[in-house]
Order: sequence, then C-alpha cells, then structure tokens
Amino acid sequence: MVHCEPMPPPPIPRVRRSPFHWSTAVIGVLVVGAATAVYIREGQDRFLAILFADTWLFIDFAPKMLAGCLIGSFIGLLLPREVVARLVGAESGFLGLLLAAFVGAFLPGGPITIFPVAAAFLGLGAEAGTAIAFVTSWTLLGYNRALVWELPFFGQDFVIWRMVVAIPLPIIAGLLARIAVRVISARRGGEPWI
Repeated sequence: MVHCEPMPPPPIPRVRRSPFHWSTAVIGVLVVGAATAVYIREGQDRFLAILFADTWLFIDFAPKMLAGCLIGSFIGLLLPREVVARLVGAESGFLGLLLAAFVGAFLPGGPITIFPVAAAFLGLGAEAGTAIAFVTSWTLLGYNRALVWELPFFGQDFVIWRMVVAIPLPIIAGLLARIAVRVISARRGGEPWI
C-alpha cells in the first residue's frame, strides 16, 4: 500500500492591484501645490530649507520603514496560515475580535511596525474585522504609549478612565468593518475587495 501525504490547502486568492492608485495622484497634486505655494509666499531660500529638511526626514525614516516591512514579511513566513485563519479568520467569530484586540493592546512598536504586521495577518487569512480590531486596539489601548506618554503627563485617574472608556471601541470597530466588508462584497457581486 502506498502512503500519500494530504495535499496542502490551496492558497487564498489574491486580489490583483494596480501599482498606481488614485490616492497617490491626489497626494502628489497636494505636494506640488503646497510646494508651489511655499515657493511663491516664502521664497526660494525657505523652499530649499524645507525641501532639505524633508529629504533628511525621508532618509532617516526609510530604514525604519524597511525594517517594519521586513518584520511584516517575516511574520508572514513564520506563522502558519492555518493557525492565523483559525484564530482570526472569517470563521473566528467574536473570539477572533477579542484575541485581535488583546494582541493589539499589548504589542509594542510604532505604526511602522503595526501596519505591516496587520497587513501580514491579512495576507495569512485574517479577516478585515480582526485586522481593524488589532490596529484600533493598538491605537487606543496600547500599553507602551499609556505608560511612557500618558501616565506621566495626565496621571493615573485619567489613564484608567480613558482605558475603561476605550475598551469596547476596538470590538465595535471590528464589527463595523465586518459589516462594511459584507456590504461592499455584496455590491461587487460577492467578489472580494481586500
């Protein structure tokens, strides 16, 4: 008798995306308009000072962005797709939202780390609602921001009450994202858009 190994599950179909999005054109037009306004109002010296300062900011920021994208890519390679899909995928239900919100509240790092991680989760089979709950929880409940920035400036009472009020918001955002995905997918004839 020949022993055959089971076939791996088929990969999740990816939506084809254009490398150029309309939002890029809008941002480009705004940048050129703002640069032109600065040049006309403030003169060439101020324009060049701002241009050089922004260039150095970009040079400083680029390695951090690269590191964040690499972290997201490595997470995509290290975590098993089946586990992510089971824990925070479409079938995870309310428990998936709770898990994503919990992880988001305790994951350290800035937006350069969090957004690539959320994108990696989406690529591994997480659904949009859990990704939104994850990012919203990191934004509203992130412990590192509360300890480093809020507690010294605002005090314990403010931070505790802010956290208590914010606790349900990631779950609500995740539920609203699930509804939005269903509505948009239904309008597109069931075609996925994420």
